[in-house]
Amino acid sequence: MSSPLRLGTRGSALAMAQSGHVAEALTAATGRPVELVEVVTAGDRSSAPVHRLGVGVFVSALRDALTAGTIDFAVHSYKDLPTAAAAGLHIAAVPPRQDPRDALVAKGGRTLAELPPGAVVGTGALRRIAQLHALGLQLEVTPIRGNVDTRLRRVLDPDADLDAIVLARAGLARLGRTDEITETLDPMLMLPAPAQGALAVECRADDTNLVELLAVLDHAPSRAAVVAERALMATLEAGCSAPVAAYAELAEGDAGEEIYLRGAVISPDGTRDLRLSRTGTPADAAEIGKALAAELLDLGADSILGHDGSTGPGTQQFGSTE
Repeated sequence: MSSPLRLGTRGSALAMAQSGHVAEALTAATGRPVELVEVVTAGDRSSAPVHRLGVGVFVSALRDALTAGTIDFAVHSYKDLPTAAAAGLHIAAVPPRQDPRDALVAKGGRTLAELPPGAVVGTGALRRIAQLHALGLQLEVTPIRGNVDTRLRRVLDPDADLDAIVLARAGLARLGRTDEITETLDPMLMLPAPAQGALAVECRADDTNLVELLAVLDHAPSRAAVVAERALMATLEAGCSAPVAAYAELAEGDAGEEIYLRGAVISPDGTRDLRLSRTGTPADAAEIGKALAAELLDLGADSILGHDGSTGPGTQQFGSTE
């Protein structure tokens, strides 16, 4: 039997769960055994708010381990990856994407509309904070950190200090905790982060045998959606310090399969909210993202980008899936 492939992963319950799913899928498809190797990242060691940590804080240690050869491949929450390609590394597969929408977990089984004015809602992403403010529901929104279980306890425990939290539905699904969801949020209310719910399976570009082996996990529709969303993010990235959201869906159109991309740029206080959409073919996913970003810039998105000074040029304020 071939020696096990070493799959690098963060040590959180969610990261281990999603890496475990990838390992099982690869072994089932190829017969190759896989062992998980825990790698501690800078994001795991910090208690700072996610949007202040900078791009790549959850992935740099994994990429260092890949480059050093101490692991053979890594599984990332795709939305944590910087948009710039990493030298010598290759995204070999984007497995089928989990539901990318955000989810609400609230006391008493409430929906977002049922929360009373002044209700305290916690979330780890500035993108979500901005969109909650934009809804005008008079909620008190506060940034939070911690893994999924830690966040859930802040709502569900007897001494809970929050009325609700908003987090990625995909993380709850991968942990088998969807029963805790009181509302899955419509993207018309809460547009997801680019690549939310998607995983990136990355290896060294010169490991051609592994590149070929991992390709069995790739799901073309999920990859096309993520390419469109991240192309929009990359085009807006320079100087961006405001929340950016994007969500691409694939469906059958009159002339074959189409990709429908929605994008948004929202000021942190929610007072300015630009939203546009664009369609095209999956083969043109990257160009669709770039064109939609250009339209947003033409409408004044550049006057929103950089409005909040909490991060410098070239950073994105997306939290980890947790």
